[in-house]
Amino acid sequence: MKRVVVTGVGPVTPIGVGADEFLAAQHRAANGIRSITLFDASDLSVRIAGEVDVDVEVFLERKESKRLDRFVHFALIGTELALADAGLGAEDVAGEHAGTSIGSGIGGLATFESTAGVRWSRGAMRMNPFFIPMLIANMASGHVAMRYGMTGPSNTVVTACATGSGSIIDAYRTLQRGEAELMITGGTEACVTPMGIGGFAVMRALSTRNDDPATASRPFTASRDGFVCGEGAGILVLEERERALARGARIYAELLGAATSADAHHITAPAPGGSGAVRCIRWALRDAGLEPEAVGYINAHGTSTQANDRNETLAFKAVWGGAAAVPPVSSTKSMTGHLLGAAGGIEGIAAVQALTSGVLPPTRNYLDPDPELDLDYVPNEPRPRQVDVALSVNFAFGGQNAAVVFGRH
Repeated sequence: MKRVVVTGVGPVTPIGVGADEFLAAQHRAANGIRSITLFDASDLSVRIAGEVDVDVEVFLERKESKRLDRFVHFALIGTELALADAGLGAEDVAGEHAGTSIGSGIGGLATFESTAGVRWSRGAMRMNPFFIPMLIANMASGHVAMRYGMTGPSNTVVTACATGSGSIIDAYRTLQRGEAELMITGGTEACVTPMGIGGFAVMRALSTRNDDPATASRPFTASRDGFVCGEGAGILVLEERERALARGARIYAELLGAATSADAHHITAPAPGGSGAVRCIRWALRDAGLEPEAVGYINAHGTSTQANDRNETLAFKAVWGGAAAVPPVSSTKSMTGHLLGAAGGIEGIAAVQALTSGVLPPTRNYLDPDPELDLDYVPNEPRPRQVDVALSVNFAFGGQNAAVVFGRH
């Protein structure tokens, strides 16, 4: 099996766009949660989210951008940033040696909403002819491949909040098998829309701290009251290791192992005790050939919901054999909000940046510890610590779990 490394990252997040901005924001425990500006949210019970501040026209021509949904904008921007970070140009990735695996949990939600309005007010035959190509989730992978002439393997993973990690795993396996030499991978999401926020709000899944958005996302605390939606993309360049070494690439980390599992339990609630997560983490470590004690840092799913944070903590304690043995755990969702299908991509980037920077990102807003959640959550401040192995985990509606093990190269 081929060895696989990360050579470039392209984060597009509510706390920073680009590798340097995103890393610096983590190190100052930045807040990306604010009152919604993308639409009038005054009639919703939830009026806060993590929005991305980026000038799309710096990256895309106006005519092109109008024919693409916002989730594809983010994927294209993230890819351009990741390729530049990897020291690669368009000519380096054109051809059948390079491919894409970029997922989205929802796809073109804003396009769906606006077009539905046209359909009901003016009739179906007045809809935008680009409606379907703007809507479907595979268009992130498709447009990245088309822009750069990548004719190798191309896939789209859709596993809700585990999508980004699932996409990384799909790209990893493709490279391991020797089916490509380079893959653009990760997740992208543009869910800050009336139906996106409203849909999660009526489920009572979201924080309602509209008057205090900066502290609304507070994973692992006693007062957590739901997650905060965020938008953006996390795109990574994965390469076959020998290729990366031959071109003198800067290597962030090596992918050592990965796994997925199913809870087979409930449409939204995690399995009791995090049993599905336990299997997933154990299988990922087995795939990496590592024992739990080799892991020095965990980038948690850490949504700030009652059930996830409790069951995730129980899962870690089960894998490591008790709270005292669990390595430091943090949730970057405390800063960015929950980017749904993009979460695994963004948090995978945070994990590899922790390896290369020697600094663990904090769990922001860790204000009131929950006595039942007794791990080291890297509270409020980044922590200088050099670790050799980082684990990134994500869990999704439908009971789909994903875990990726990164090692310092």
